[in-house]
Amino acid sequence: MRNEAYERVVGLFGLEPIDHDTYRAPTTSIGPGRFAGARLFGGQIASQALRAAANSVEVDHAVNSLHAYFLRPGRYGVPVDYVVDRIRDGSSFTTRRVVALQEGTAILNLDASFHREEPGAEHQPPSPVGLVDPPELGEPPENPPWMRGRPIETRWVESPEGAPRTVWVRVPTRLPDDPTMHACLITFLSDMGPAGVVGGSIDAPRERRMMASLDHCMWFHHPARADEWLLYQLEAVATARARGVARGSIWTRDGRLVVSLVQEVLARPVDPARRPGLRLNGGRE
Repeated sequence: MRNEAYERVVGLFGLEPIDHDTYRAPTTSIGPGRFAGARLFGGQIASQALRAAANSVEVDHAVNSLHAYFLRPGRYGVPVDYVVDRIRDGSSFTTRRVVALQEGTAILNLDASFHREEPGAEHQPPSPVGLVDPPELGEPPENPPWMRGRPIETRWVESPEGAPRTVWVRVPTRLPDDPTMHACLITFLSDMGPAGVVGGSIDAPRERRMMASLDHCMWFHHPARADEWLLYQLEAVATARARGVARGSIWTRDGRLVVSLVQEVLARPVDPARRPGLRLNGGRE
């Protein structure tokens, strides 16, 4: 069934080819574009870059990992071009590099690896799924993602004492059976939380710190559907020298670990009196 969430997702990944291995996002309206000074959501840029990389993969290889560097904050109302570099085409692995550009300036660099399906031994840590309430008993957030234009539904659940932050997430509409689209959407939603988890580990009020995603790494262990409930756990690892690291995992409802991830976050102390004049509100300086 097509609805508003479905159309947002289709619009998000309907990249337009404009040159050889160069794609343009047809719209940057997903998100709070009506607010002056709002920056593009980093998960949106990373997920579109992954889609652009996948568009250039001509064999049956699925995404297995990515590493994205957020270089500058993106802006609404300005087209984003994704330039793909075909680093390697192998029989088992395909490697791509993508640079996202706005008006010729790089805002993100992403390396992605794609792997052909092959058998192998399996191992994962104990699943947290049975230790928390199901999504039906979870609490929706006061400021839900869809209010910021993000086609994501969330439900907060209580974590065991000392456990990471735990939330159920999904796209609230049935999507096509396209594994790459689902991997891109999991990339999109994975950027929702790491900065907040690192910020929560710092003994300083929010107005006295600047938070922004710096780089983001993901490893895809198994394919998963983004339109079914996924359990997303995040924890702060360490903070030092104005940077912090969050570590996360994403699980299916039946307890399978599908994604491991790590994000480094800028965690810079600031003087509240100078904050209105700061130029950086996401990405690197």
